[in-house]
Amino acid sequence: MAQTDGSGNQVTRGPGGDAGQRLRAAFTSTELFLPIGIVAILVLLLIPLPTWLLDLSLTISITLSVVILMTVIFIVTPLELTSFPTILLIATMLRLGLNVASTRLILSEGHTGTDAAGQVIEAFGGFVAGGNYVIGVIVFSILVLINFIVITKGAGRIAEVAARFTLDAMPGKQMAIDADLSSGLINEDQARKRRKELESESSFFGAMDGASKFVRGDAVAGILITFINIVGGIIIGVVQRGMSMADAAENYTLLTIGDGLVSQIPALIVSVAAGMLVTKAGVTGATDKALFGQLSGYPSALGIASGLLLLMALIPDLPSWPFLIMAAFAGGAAFLVSQSNARRKVEEETRALEEEAAADSTPKEEPISAALQIDLIRLELGYGLLPLINASQEHKLTDQIKALRRQLAGDMGFVMPAVRIQDNLQLPGNTYIIRVKEIEAGRGDLRPNMQLCMDPRGDKISLPGEATVEPTFGLPAVWIQDNQREEAMFRGYTVVDSATVITTHLTEIIKDNMSELLSYAETQKLLDELPQAQQKLVSDLIPSQISLGAVQRVLQNLLNERVSIRDLPTILEGVSEAVGYTRNLTQITEHVRSRLARQLSDAYTNDAGFVALVTLSPAWEQAFMESIVGQGEEKQLAMAPSKLQEFINLVRTVFERQAMQGETPALLVGPAIRPYVRSVIERFRPVTVVMSQNEIHPKAKIKTVDQI
Repeated sequence: MAQTDGSGNQVTRGPGGDAGQRLRAAFTSTELFLPIGIVAILVLLLIPLPTWLLDLSLTISITLSVVILMTVIFIVTPLELTSFPTILLIATMLRLGLNVASTRLILSEGHTGTDAAGQVIEAFGGFVAGGNYVIGVIVFSILVLINFIVITKGAGRIAEVAARFTLDAMPGKQMAIDADLSSGLINEDQARKRRKELESESSFFGAMDGASKFVRGDAVAGILITFINIVGGIIIGVVQRGMSMADAAENYTLLTIGDGLVSQIPALIVSVAAGMLVTKAGVTGATDKALFGQLSGYPSALGIASGLLLLMALIPDLPSWPFLIMAAFAGGAAFLVSQSNARRKVEEETRALEEEAAADSTPKEEPISAALQIDLIRLELGYGLLPLINASQEHKLTDQIKALRRQLAGDMGFVMPAVRIQDNLQLPGNTYIIRVKEIEAGRGDLRPNMQLCMDPRGDKISLPGEATVEPTFGLPAVWIQDNQREEAMFRGYTVVDSATVITTHLTEIIKDNMSELLSYAETQKLLDELPQAQQKLVSDLIPSQISLGAVQRVLQNLLNERVSIRDLPTILEGVSEAVGYTRNLTQITEHVRSRLARQLSDAYTNDAGFVALVTLSPAWEQAFMESIVGQGEEKQLAMAPSKLQEFINLVRTVFERQAMQGETPALLVGPAIRPYVRSVIERFRPVTVVMSQNEIHPKAKIKTVDQI
């Protein structure tokens, strides 16, 4: 097939070109190396190996252990080699697989001589052991003792202690990150990076605690395999092969000791590497990329391994060709990796210079406009309350605030702004302040390690503790110890922790200030998030019939009396109907409230299934009607102060009497005077509900409990 290159020339490519490219891409990709290697290790357990392939495999095992040790030496922090537990597992699997393969050769061909399991095992059994199997047994035993008792046990203990200390220190480190973020010392990206490093450190040391058992198990397996090979080999040689006891003992012991030495030396090297690593934290991305990326990050390690292999190839009685091959491979890899790292370093330096030049061209001074930004809701904590945002807390404050935002959205249709939590060293240690638009809206004093106990009946609390006042509603309360919680609940008291006290206080403050927190932008966002079927209503209503600011004001009027605006389509329909005869926002709000009659009646229905009402006598109805002066937008209440005081006293007396009876009734008035009656009552009893007859749904059950 003829194709055209970028310069317009035709390039002819054969029919197998694409397949060849795919084949080359498959072999040059590192993604296949790891799965192929794992499969090869499993094959060692099942299929007999020829002696030359066993020699090469044992050389690979020694090379891998040296590369691991050199890499551990060159790294700066343990987090640069977070894949070490996985590497340790693979190296252990390789050694055990080679043990099985060599055992098969020793037991099946050991009667033929000391070269039955390959030249590497023969060389270790002859050269290292001096040709004397007694010396070989002693050398092997010493190596096992060094590995098992000294290095492996010490590295395992260090990993265990490091994992425990790292996990114990996590809450304090997490709290420090949150405190730095709240105080503005770091930004969100830096906090996210530090949390990721903390998570990686805990994961690494936890994994190393378990991975140290691989090395320990490998040493135990080496001892057992050696014992089995010697005993089994002697039995096979004497019983099946007709050898004398001395010849069988010499052949099979030398072979077994050579096999044990060639396995224990790499195991010893890896154990040393593990010990070095845990004394100096998770793997990101695919395992194969982490392994090859981290092991190839230090070409000096590959270079030293290549030199060491070259020296081993020169040792007499050792087969030189496997070591020469691996030395050439490691040296070539070191050269290629160093070239790649040099190019990457030049690119990074060039990019850093460009970023520095770009940064120099922009003003470094923070714009003055940043000082104009304010936090809508801010929670300031004294230093003694910082553990409340700790990740180890069962009822974490930040989790409760997240749940509060979801609850308010579901109950009120109001999306609560994000709460900024900030430590304030100028506050007393156990004090908190809640600010709305940076103006103090409430404060309290807590005991973070104690429980707040309150009596819902208002009686005196008989439990010992520190007397206080509940900060949200001003109720008398007592701080008690954690071990008194069950007794307090058994006596019928209400018991909450410090985080719940702050969340309750925050809830009431937000409900009191919802109308102020509902901004123009939030109103637009609520309308934009309506379903597509309701967008036609929005486009017909705004801005042709009413402005977005007027809709915002109507919603604020509803929220000011804690009326949910979640049913936004019904509210907009009510606004659309009202603007046909009035532009007065108070009258529009009253019409919308009448459209929400079902919702209001349901919200104020008590546990007995009816709406408890306190009615306004005809005389007071008439008095309010006569006190309204002005026309249209200028209407206002002009009642004599003495008359107002008389009304206030009557309302206070009636509702306090109902409260003593356990009732929380609503005040029922005429539609025309409801806004004006509410404006009077909200100044001394803001939680009292004022309803008009139009807001009582026809199917709602009502009960008049008193009259003013």
